Amino acid sequence: MTLLWKILLGIFLIGQLGQSQDLPEENIGTEGGEDVEEPEGPGTEVSQSDHGKPCAMWMGGVPGTPGHSGKPGRDGRDGRDGPRGEKGDKGEAGEKGDPGQKGDTGPAGPRGFSGNPGLKGSSGESALSYHSAFSVGLSEAVSTTNVPIRFNKFFYNDQHHYDDVSGKFRCVLPGVYFFTYHLTVYMKDVKVSLYMNDKPIMFTFDKYQDSNVDQASGSIILRLEAGDEVWLQVYGDEASLGVYADNTNDSTFSGFLLYPDVPAAARKR
Repeated sequence: MTLLWKILLGIFLIGQLGQSQDLPEENIGTEGGEDVEEPEGPGTEVSQSDHGKPCAMWMGGVPGTPGHSGKPGRDGRDGRDGPRGEKGDKGEAGEKGDPGQKGDTGPAGPRGFSGNPGLKGSSGESALSYHSAFSVGLSEAVSTTNVPIRFNKFFYNDQHHYDDVSGKFRCVLPGVYFFTYHLTVYMKDVKVSLYMNDKPIMFTFDKYQDSNVDQASGSIILRLEAGDEVWLQVYGDEASLGVYADNTNDSTFSGFLLYPDVPAAARKR
């Protein structure tokens, strides 16, 4: 850089020297025999010639060689955070990632509230196959002896194992059965027997008390085979027809299977 400045300074001085040599002679010395005052003090500008022309023969210097690029400056300080922009639109959902590894089992949570009870399921095959029960009653007093009592009010007889025409329960499923009866006694004595296949199994007797309503009852457990029949009947004469029933007094006969005699093949299932 110092060499460049020296060259420029030399060109400038050469130009100044050439300018002083080219000035007209009349401008040197005195004009009209009179002395021309020298400019006073440094910095006093010499006015242009009377012809109004600029200094003649002035030449600009030769352009210098471009300098080398300077080193990059240091990084400036970080600017302040700008204002927060508006929320952008929701982007599209990305692709589903791969399943992560199974985490550790967490602690058990608190016990929840009980759910609503479910609907009642249908009866299973075994329940339908091994079910037999009946419960029947009278609508009026008994008027005949030594024949099966025909109960004509049905409380339960879904399997139709009790026959209201014959007045007998007919066993379809072999097994152990429970039978019971409750009789209202009125106006006469009662003598009742429980029969199984034309054979009396048990007897019940109740003596009627005047101006009173009495009861007679009995129960028994029997093992029956398919085809066996069980019923109630009044034995004796008409003096024993005290079995009574009306709208407010009932006489009932019931029975049901306690457990069936399941075949060996069925028990292995």
